[in-house]
Amino acid sequence: MMKIKKIAVIGSGFSGLSAASYLAKGGFEVIVLEKNDTIGGRARMFQADGFSFDMGPSWYWMPDVFERFFANFNHQVSDFYELVRLDPSYRVYWPDDEFTDLPTSLKDLFQLFEDFDPGSSPRLQKFLDEAAYKYKVGIHELVYKPGRSLTEYLDARLLVGLLKMDVLTNMAKHVRKVTQHPKLLEILEFPTLFLGALPKNTPALYSLMNYADLVLGTWYPKGGMHEIVKAMHKVALEQGVKFETDAEITDFKFNQNKIHQISSNNKTWEVDLVVSSADYHHTEQLLPEHLRSYSPKYWDSRVMAPSSLLFYLGIDSEVKGLLHHNLFFDKPFEKHAHQIYTEPAWPDEPLFYVSAPSKTDHTVAPKGKENVFILIPLASDLEDTEELREKYYHMIMDRLENKIGEKLRDKVIFKRSFAMNDFKSAYHAFKGNAYGLANTLMQTAILKPSCKSKKIENLYFVGQLTVPGPGVPPSIISGEVVANEILKDFK
Repeated sequence: MMKIKKIAVIGSGFSGLSAASYLAKGGFEVIVLEKNDTIGGRARMFQADGFSFDMGPSWYWMPDVFERFFANFNHQVSDFYELVRLDPSYRVYWPDDEFTDLPTSLKDLFQLFEDFDPGSSPRLQKFLDEAAYKYKVGIHELVYKPGRSLTEYLDARLLVGLLKMDVLTNMAKHVRKVTQHPKLLEILEFPTLFLGALPKNTPALYSLMNYADLVLGTWYPKGGMHEIVKAMHKVALEQGVKFETDAEITDFKFNQNKIHQISSNNKTWEVDLVVSSADYHHTEQLLPEHLRSYSPKYWDSRVMAPSSLLFYLGIDSEVKGLLHHNLFFDKPFEKHAHQIYTEPAWPDEPLFYVSAPSKTDHTVAPKGKENVFILIPLASDLEDTEELREKYYHMIMDRLENKIGEKLRDKVIFKRSFAMNDFKSAYHAFKGNAYGLANTLMQTAILKPSCKSKKIENLYFVGQLTVPGPGVPPSIISGEVVANEILKDFK
């Protein structure tokens, strides 16, 4: 067995920071190489005109996953940042002139369901009880499986659990056992947007996300989501991890089927093992064709989660009609979804999401001003031009202003957009995706791209294109899973 001492982790997103920390704790010499000039991957932040903008993730769900990570390094979340539970969790705007605020109290949640659909609360209770079981087994056990072999799941307790977790039915059918009310259905199906697939193509196992949403709640780290990156960076430094930014990897050197050297444009590192937290497809394209695990045909056949058009706005006043998180479900979901997954196109009437973190955190905007982040889900790999971005900016602002009853465009004092071309240039994102692979049944667990190269003995992968999948908590878990595999394989 080859001896491993020096490990290079490519990329400093959540999965890379996690993997680096666990590997250094395990006794390896670890360096993280980041292509951009700041760490954090898609969770980078930038500052402009007194505003601080999180560039990517904005939802803090599954707080237990973050607690587990820090506890494994003798810390707790509160050592690094203050966590606030949002109440209401978020607001949903509907096609009529109404909106619904999602309460944190389960008693109030059951009453909300009863108000829309009398008699639905007992069915919701059953649904959430089942979701709690799925969360316990799914998040605490299944997602920590590396997905390298079916034998990982040949455990009687897990097999019984799988049967109880509705893997073979879909979310669309599952939520309709609770209610047929269109507004309640959209609330229950909303978390699948994070999973990047249509409810009818998403295993009902993922109702565990409803448990995360409705029971565990929506949280916010004061200072913004980048505070998590800063905290994980501190943990990594404590373990002895070294970091280099502006270090885009361009080349690998091999000794037979092992990487022994990696290079950026101006520097070379001798390595015993590589963990790529960069885009999986991009990393493979840097390898000789005969050493790639997956063909172009394989990648083209993957069902991608959406890309996004993002706007970062600084508003020269407070905005009364917004909460911290706001979902605009004021147009038909089915039509937008069809133009993401079935016939990819720029959508005619997109649903969209607006975050105003300055509602919770006065540090992210100057006093009396509002920090606003807008996200429009889009199909991956569409044409991306400034003209299209502007068209959709005004389309969304028309609807936003109409719904909240305030004129905003004249008050915008800072504006920046980010879309497919930026995801490709900043992160080498395959087809400009924002979230990775869709969590369809045929892209779950061992059916995802493997966390270990099939052809290179010392190359592993973490992040949203491998197990367990897209999202901040799964990415953190991904780093732990792969670090454990390396410790098992080489120690």
